[in-house]
Amino acid sequence: MTALPSLDEDMEQGLTELTTVDGLAGPAVRRARAWLSRAAEPGSVAFWRFVEDAGAVEAVRRLRSGRAPDDVRALVGARAGQDASLEDLLRAERCGARLVVPEDDEWPAQPLHCLTLATGEEPDDPRHHAPRTTAPVPPLALWVRGPARVDELADRSVAVVGARASTSYGEHVAGELGHQLGERGWTVVSGGAFGIDAAAHRGALAADAPTVAVLACGVDRVYPAAHGALFHRIAESGLLVSEWPPGAAPHRHRFLVRNRLIAALTRGTVVVEAAARSGAQATARRAQKLGRQVMVVPGPVTSAMSVGCHELLRDVELGAVLVADARHVVESVGRLGEDLADPPERPTGPRDGLSDVAVRVLDACPVRSGVGPERLARVAGCDVLDVLRVLPVLELADLVERTDGGWRLTPPPEPVAGAGRG
Repeated sequence: MTALPSLDEDMEQGLTELTTVDGLAGPAVRRARAWLSRAAEPGSVAFWRFVEDAGAVEAVRRLRSGRAPDDVRALVGARAGQDASLEDLLRAERCGARLVVPEDDEWPAQPLHCLTLATGEEPDDPRHHAPRTTAPVPPLALWVRGPARVDELADRSVAVVGARASTSYGEHVAGELGHQLGERGWTVVSGGAFGIDAAAHRGALAADAPTVAVLACGVDRVYPAAHGALFHRIAESGLLVSEWPPGAAPHRHRFLVRNRLIAALTRGTVVVEAAARSGAQATARRAQKLGRQVMVVPGPVTSAMSVGCHELLRDVELGAVLVADARHVVESVGRLGEDLADPPERPTGPRDGLSDVAVRVLDACPVRSGVGPERLARVAGCDVLDVLRVLPVLELADLVERTDGGWRLTPPPEPVAGAGRG
């Protein structure tokens, strides 16, 4: 049985290997990025710049041989001497997942370019870099589980986020948004958590539309554990996405790191419910910094789960847009002039379309006893001829009727006998 090449041997061969073949990364590049995804926690500006400058294969060689800069080596620590890259790739294959890297044509380069631009604005001195949990750093690779392509689903996508301890109101709105967006051909992206996230995912699935869950653990792990069936359904038609390799645990800090991907992969972020201090608010503010549209669903002023939403709407610099349904969302993030929301339907009444004179004559008509045109003209402040001209119009609309004594308002219909009795 032929022994598999070691990581170092693969990296040596990878120096002469083509980076991309037929739209896919070469084997050495893919293995290098698999190793990097486990070697260092995502979100470090210094680490991403090191890999970007050296290339994935050379970055691994330098880290393994101790030739990387001290600040970068410190981010890897004891992991530099470990290698689970082949095991991770095989484990992903067994659960129907794959590793998508920047060298693949499936890589969502356009949506993630905002992270590249934001990282370019970070200072050169590592001491002044943004904290890893909030730094706008592009991912080195994405572990993906599901049949859909990442780039295609991200092209027309919207993030729907909110509180885990959501109310029935919030879950209803999130489910409706997910369903309506799915019907319109938009992909709902969320975090797979309890509450608003789950409601948005389920709404999209109910519309037979793909949805994307960005996880803070391996794509082969179910967290929360109660969402096993939900994640299975998402993986059947949409995608489970993570920066962490298979088997990775959902540590608390990883949820903060992954939020930037939810914001970056989508055209805009909708916050359905959020407490005064919440991860959903943080995701919305990160979306705004990345040039994405922030949208907010208002709620009852008495609800603690809507305090964060109202604070976002009150923040003038954030530029958040109030939305009530998918029409408003699509209008905010869709193509200019093409995805406009239809105006809401307004109830119509018999007075709609009446001229000013007709309205004044109608208001001058008494309720009980009828009066003549001259009296109506005096009360309405118009000529008798004007009154005579509009009275037939009002009669045809069943707004006035003629009696022996003159004109009066048409009385309301008599209630049906016995109506309303149990």
